[in-house]
Amino acid sequence: MFAAPLAAATLLLSGCVANTTAAEDGSGLTVSSTASDCAVSANTAASGTLSFSVSNATDEVSEFYLLAEDGLRIVGEVENVGPGVTRTLVVRAQPGNYFTVCKPGMVGDGVGKTAFTVTGAAVALEGNEQEQIDAAATNYVAYIKDQVGQLVTGTQTFLDAYLAGDDETARALYPTTRASYERIEPVAESFGDLDPEIDFREADVAEGDEWTGWHRIEKDLFPPAAADNGGAEYVALTSDERTYYADKLTANTQELYDAVHDADYSVTIDSISNGAIGLLEEVASGKITGEEEIWSHTDLWDFQANLEGARVAYEGVRDIVKEKDADLVSTLDTRFDSLEKQLATYGTLDTGFTYYNELSTAQVKDLADGVNALSEPLSTLTAVLVG
Repeated sequence: MFAAPLAAATLLLSGCVANTTAAEDGSGLTVSSTASDCAVSANTAASGTLSFSVSNATDEVSEFYLLAEDGLRIVGEVENVGPGVTRTLVVRAQPGNYFTVCKPGMVGDGVGKTAFTVTGAAVALEGNEQEQIDAAATNYVAYIKDQVGQLVTGTQTFLDAYLAGDDETARALYPTTRASYERIEPVAESFGDLDPEIDFREADVAEGDEWTGWHRIEKDLFPPAAADNGGAEYVALTSDERTYYADKLTANTQELYDAVHDADYSVTIDSISNGAIGLLEEVASGKITGEEEIWSHTDLWDFQANLEGARVAYEGVRDIVKEKDADLVSTLDTRFDSLEKQLATYGTLDTGFTYYNELSTAQVKDLADGVNALSEPLSTLTAVLVG
């Protein structure tokens, strides 16, 4: 996803003057957050401590992120930057490729996403182990908030199409919008009834309970033949019924957003590593079997999002684990890369994937073998991290 960093770097505003000092030592970087852009004063800096002074030129609260090369994991963020206010983000960055992005209104995908390069030699972890753990937890909470914020706006766009009767657009948006949820699914599961209401499959619903959420709408968008519906012809939802289920999904998604933005919300270091493990278990138990998206057959989209979420969680604690078991880190790096490359032969979230019902038995087995190869060492991550 970082195929053209030089091209991306040229997207900086022409009015943004490069800061040579910032490029040399990481101090004095400035960021102007506007309604449509996120102008950083330099697109490169030397490894070590970086300082971004973020000024908000919009009329709503904004955020600034430094993202890892995958565009998902948050290396550092400063939030609640009020209109006309300037706040500073200080991070200790390793050499590599990154992205900068601002998020006016603190929801959605953000604006002005631009390549940022850190050069030089690797730097040592800063602080004692507890301080490193605290930093990992802070960054993971920021990642969760970011994904749920994208889910809120994406779900609204999806439901607007669904309620307007534009089923073709809604079907196209269905798997990509769900990616933000699938990346952080263990978080939703930690809030009691929220995951069942948002994401239960029809087969998961106990007799007498109401079936709501994404998969209720999925069945309406991808109606099954009678043979796949217990022998009964599927009856499409009425306009009022569509509104009812859409309103429920909107309310539940907002409830998830409010929960992770609560001032007291936090995560423990073991919940991060267990989240990575749990996301691979989600792939093994649902996506690789085709049971998750039984009507749309978009299981590989979910697979990709689960895998991305697992890697973000792992990468967040990787350097701490490396100090304890470098061999485990080497194995996990290799097997994550291998499974990502294997899945990429079937497509991407941007271009689409092969539908699950078009996969051969041999292809499903190969994917399952790749998942199992990663799951086995990943299952030891928490024990090493907290041991």
